[in-house]
Amino acid sequence: MKIILPLFFVLNLLFSSCGKKQQLHIAIQPFVGVNQVDIELVKSSLVENYKAKVDVLTPIEIPENTFVNVKSPRYRADQLIAYLKAQKADSIDHVLGLITKDISTTKQNPDGTVKLPKSKYEDWGIFGLGYRPGASCIVSTFRLSKRRPDRRSQLIKIANHEIGHNLGLPHCDRDPNCVMRDAAESIKTIDGVGSTLCDFCKEDIR
Repeated sequence: MKIILPLFFVLNLLFSSCGKKQQLHIAIQPFVGVNQVDIELVKSSLVENYKAKVDVLTPIEIPENTFVNVKSPRYRADQLIAYLKAQKADSIDHVLGLITKDISTTKQNPDGTVKLPKSKYEDWGIFGLGYRPGASCIVSTFRLSKRRPDRRSQLIKIANHEIGHNLGLPHCDRDPNCVMRDAAESIKTIDGVGSTLCDFCKEDIR
């Protein structure tokens, strides 16, 4: 009995730990210029909505090679999330970049061709971008409303939306209030949704 009893407890511990889901670990990587209030807003919303452990990293300079000036001075979001992914520590599940500058990407059709008109969509200004699924995403404050309450609400929604993509969630068409709803190229769409995942999306990431 003296041998079996400790063995029972060891096996019980192993089986219980196997069934327990690890807490999500997210890091916020601010680029130079992001204010502390915005960082804390994003941090608290990620903790609340994803029950995540969230660390805030030391602000860094924007990589110069991500800058473009096609229609206006911008930074390429696809290159920024690739940079964040490459810099991410192994102990962190996802890293969310916060930037004050305008960011852009190339909007494509399902077959990979640039959406027409090309002059509009080849360097398309966006609110945020994230791999789906993947390790990194980026959110810009540049295009947010100038009104403080709207601006804060928009920032929280975009941050939660992009982390949702990192977790593998597509755009949601099952609940019109879900934060994963497609923005459809309009800030008004973002204003019209909630700041949390719908029950369907919550179930998808469990």
